[in-house]
Order: sequence, then structure tokens, then C-alpha cells
Amino acid sequence: MGNRVQIDIPYFKLEEFCQKWKIIEFSLFGSALREDFHPESDIDVLVTFAPERKISFSDLIQMEDELKEIFGREVDLVEKKSVEQSENYIRRKHILDHLEVIYVAR
Repeated sequence: MGNRVQIDIPYFKLEEFCQKWKIIEFSLFGSALREDFHPESDIDVLVTFAPERKISFSDLIQMEDELKEIFGREVDLVEKKSVEQSENYIRRKHILDHLEVIYVAR
């Protein structure tokens, strides 16, 4: 876990964040896993919520803001379910085949 990640992961803060929002899986994808990641790059985050957790648009905005604070840079937050249900096969396959799981709820 974390062997391709190009950034420092504040695991304790991330675990607290995931528990607070009932995230059962937290992954990174995109440039944060590649050598072309640079100081201006944002972080692409893919999350899976616990089945009982209902998320509003304002929740997503607040979560992105909290993640920006944790990582110290812009964050794009995507729900894994939306990627899995995407009709764009190429994008779906690329994201799901090239992600790095960072946190899994116990």
C-alpha cells in the first residue's frame, strides 16, 4: 500500500476523516500516483461510503475543503459508485485499474 503514491499521507488525520464521514474505502488515482505529479497538481480521491451514509452536495463540498486542509492542496473528490456506474468505459476502466487504496475501514 502506498508504493506508487507521490505525496506524504497523514494517515492519522485521514483515518479520522474517513471515520467521521463513514467512508469505508479511500483511494487515490491520477497524477498523485505518477512521476509527473508536481507541486501544483491536485489530488484525485475516490471514496466508498458505508451503505447507510447518505451524502448531500454540501457534504461533498465540506469534505473537499477538509481534504484540502489535510493535504495542503486542491482535491477532486469522486464517489466510487459514480465511476463504477459511468457509461464512459475507458475512463471507468482507467480509474479503477490504476487506483491505490489508502484506507479501508476495519
